[in-house]
Amino acid sequence: MFHLLDIIGTMAFAMSGALTAMSKKLDPFGVFIIAFVTAVGGGTLRDVMIGRTPVGWMQDPTYVYVIVWGFILAIIFRKKLDRLRTSLALFDTIGLGVFTLIGIQKGIDYHLHPVICIALGTMTACFGGVTRDILCVEIPVIFRREVYATICIIGGILFFALRKMNVENDVLYLATSSIIIVIRLLAVKYKWHLAPLEHK
Repeated sequence: MFHLLDIIGTMAFAMSGALTAMSKKLDPFGVFIIAFVTAVGGGTLRDVMIGRTPVGWMQDPTYVYVIVWGFILAIIFRKKLDRLRTSLALFDTIGLGVFTLIGIQKGIDYHLHPVICIALGTMTACFGGVTRDILCVEIPVIFRREVYATICIIGGILFFALRKMNVENDVLYLATSSIIIVIRLLAVKYKWHLAPLEHK
C-alpha cells in the first residue's frame, strides 16, 4: 500500500508539473524538467536532510519511469484537459495528500520526533510545488492565501492520533491521505484561505 501510494503521488505531481509548464507554453524539454522537479523536489530535499543518500529516485529507476509516463500522459491528453486549472488542482491535491504521508513515514523510519515527522511530511508534499512555481515565475501556492501547507500539518496530526489508536497501517495510510485530499478539494471549491498579514 505504501509503495503504491508513493507511485500514485509521483505520477500526480509529475502531471501537475507538466500541466503548469504547458500553461506557460514551455517546449517539451522544459515541460519534462518541470514535471521531474515537481515530482521529486520534496522527496530529494527530505532525503538529503535525513542523510538518506543517494536519494530515493536515484536508487530506484521506477520513479523516473513513472515521471516519464506522467509527462507523456499529460501531453497526450492535454486537449481533453480543457479545464487546465481544475486538472492541475486535482493532480496537485493527490500529490499533496500522498507525499505528506510518505514524508511522515520516512521520519518514523529514522526514529524522529512526531513534530519533525510532520515537518518532513509537509516539506515532502510542498517543496516540489514550490520549485515548480518558482521555475514557472509564479508566487508559490504555499506562500499565497490558499490553505495548503496547513492541511499537511492537520493531516500529520491526524496520522499520529490514529496511530496512537493502533489503527491498521493500510487504513491509517488511506485515511490520512484521503482526509488531506478532501480538505484541499473543499478549500479549492469553497475558496477557503488564510487572512493575509497587512503592513500598517
